[in-house]
Amino acid sequence: MRVVTAMLVVAHAGVAALWLGAMAYSLVVVQPRLARMLTDPARVEDAQRELARGNRWPVLGLIGVLWLTGIGLVATGTGGGGGWWWAAVAGKAALLAAATGVFWWVSWRAWPRRVFALPAELPVLQRRFRAAALAMLALVGAGFVLGAVAGS
Repeated sequence: MRVVTAMLVVAHAGVAALWLGAMAYSLVVVQPRLARMLTDPARVEDAQRELARGNRWPVLGLIGVLWLTGIGLVATGTGGGGGWWWAAVAGKAALLAAATGVFWWVSWRAWPRRVFALPAELPVLQRRFRAAALAMLALVGAGFVLGAVAGS
């Protein structure tokens, strides 16, 4: 059972770190660099669209792995099942559910609007995307920290 638990912990923490790192890298490095390199807002938008193409399904896979490994860790009783541990598990689940919801909104509601937006509509949509990305980063980061503190 310890081997299974260890594999679940490594997969769960690894996937969370991957998602968190990818979002941070995009927000802190890629997006600002694109804006500096390509001074034309239309070219920046084209580049961002190209970078984002096809990413929806891999990220959904990451989210699915987080849910499945988290459920697996709960099933193995990794944290001992005390009151604090259950509160941490509930908090992590709520944070992941919220991040999943934001990702759904971005992928299936906001992204189509951005793809078909008129140039004048883009600044508002880009600000909403940045706010959503920051929210997802905060939610996933808080879940990661909560998991580290709770040991799950």
